[in-house]
Amino acid sequence: MTVMQNQVVELSFQAEKVYERPFDQVEFQVRWTGPEGEILTVPGFWAGNGVWKVRYSSPQVGEHHFETLCSQEDAGLRGQTGSVQVTAYQGENPLYRRGSICRRDGEMFLRHRDGTPFFWLADTWWMGLTTRLAYPEDFETLAEDRRRKGFTVVQIVAGLYPDMLPFDERGKNEGGFPWDEQFTQINPLYFDMADRKIISLIEHGITPCIVGSWGFFMKFAGKEVLKRHWQYLIARWAAYPVVWCVAGEANMAFYDENCPMEEHLRQSRRDWNEMTAFIKEQDVFRRLVTIHPTSYGHEQIEDESLLDLDMLQTGHSGPFSLAPTMQMVRKAVSQKRLPVIDSEVCYEGICGSSYADVQRYAFLSCVFLGACGHTYGANGIWQLNDKNCPYGVSPHGAQWGSTPWQEAYQLPGSRQIGYCKEYLMKFEWWRFEQHPEWVERPCTLEAPDGHFAMGIPGEVCLIFKPNFGGDFWGEVRILQLEPGAAYRAERMDPITGRVTDLGIVHAEADGSFRMPRIDAFQDWVYALIRVK
Repeated sequence: MTVMQNQVVELSFQAEKVYERPFDQVEFQVRWTGPEGEILTVPGFWAGNGVWKVRYSSPQVGEHHFETLCSQEDAGLRGQTGSVQVTAYQGENPLYRRGSICRRDGEMFLRHRDGTPFFWLADTWWMGLTTRLAYPEDFETLAEDRRRKGFTVVQIVAGLYPDMLPFDERGKNEGGFPWDEQFTQINPLYFDMADRKIISLIEHGITPCIVGSWGFFMKFAGKEVLKRHWQYLIARWAAYPVVWCVAGEANMAFYDENCPMEEHLRQSRRDWNEMTAFIKEQDVFRRLVTIHPTSYGHEQIEDESLLDLDMLQTGHSGPFSLAPTMQMVRKAVSQKRLPVIDSEVCYEGICGSSYADVQRYAFLSCVFLGACGHTYGANGIWQLNDKNCPYGVSPHGAQWGSTPWQEAYQLPGSRQIGYCKEYLMKFEWWRFEQHPEWVERPCTLEAPDGHFAMGIPGEVCLIFKPNFGGDFWGEVRILQLEPGAAYRAERMDPITGRVTDLGIVHAEADGSFRMPRIDAFQDWVYALIRVK
């Protein structure tokens, strides 16, 4: 059997015995020995009936030997041996060619396993594993659109969803629900259907950021059930290049729950801290771990050192959320403890607002303030409104908007932030630092009231001039350049993606340079690139 680097090989084993409660009674693992003698013991999973499976991947070329381990005396599951040949990857998929996402040492950005910097541009499909997004036609349409626009991650929930009660019919997929209604037995058919979508994202070069459950399932299902849920997710998907998100809005109580908030938060942080440690202990592939918050991710648990990425949630109030967003991003980045992503802000179209201008501002301000990427969302996509089947009301009794996903995925904000990401990728963006002192009238972060600057001293300077809050006439004055130094100047239109070459320019004797006046009143991104 042969598989290429970082791709998954799946092995199936048939039990010789019949088990009344196979999910509870059998612990199945496979011990792998790599070409240089390294050993990895990978958990297997019950696949239904009398079948157990294991999934394995490795970046290391060569022969990998395996032996099955089982808690039961079962010749079908214990002592089976064999080998798999891992060959060099031949293809263009970055997740196979470069490996999964990770954080290296204390860096404030992410990388692929081979060391290549990774820019996080995510979309939000919380309910994407349900039948609300039909597979393959609808799912492939959305995934291909996001790939073409430069998205690299999709945030998606593994069966225990937000914005609904457990076992709400809207949470089903073709295989039913992930658990029985007593949370005593897992349903492998649900995950068979979910597999197709998780694998499809990866084949599009998009990393699934898999959210184990919404936070209030700590109440509905309980900690021990959620641990078993996570064991199953890890056994099923950890061999793939995924990211683990421990919970969505981890410290959120359910909508109608009336509890002392201080006591709830204290217990919630303790419970999710234990869950985060458990996930890291169970996952032998060491996938990146984060948590989706009600505000700051690092505040959702007691020990933030368990996290690899600090997610934020900063509001859905359109322009009124921009200043709080900037303040939260600056605060999280300035701690210099974890890379930072705003993982939920101002879904495009939510409540009939937050359209493309807000999307551009949120993306560019977050990146210019030091986030290592950004998460986009569109109302209609996160809950998968369908033109023939609107999502309907949330548990609080109202809805967030009825735009179907078929329209929402074509909203212009997703394309425009894709242009911005594509432009940033021209540079060594991971080396960029924030330099508000480089620009006249920098944003105070108290309101959208100025410009943003970042770059690499002596090499490149980037300026974001927003339409609202920046210099209306567009004559941006850049400061602290080397007097007399030559730069190639250019201007990028984030609405169209068009880049205009402004030629070679020179800094004034005082180290300043005034960009030429704009030809349209809108957002612009300017660059000065030092001529060697």
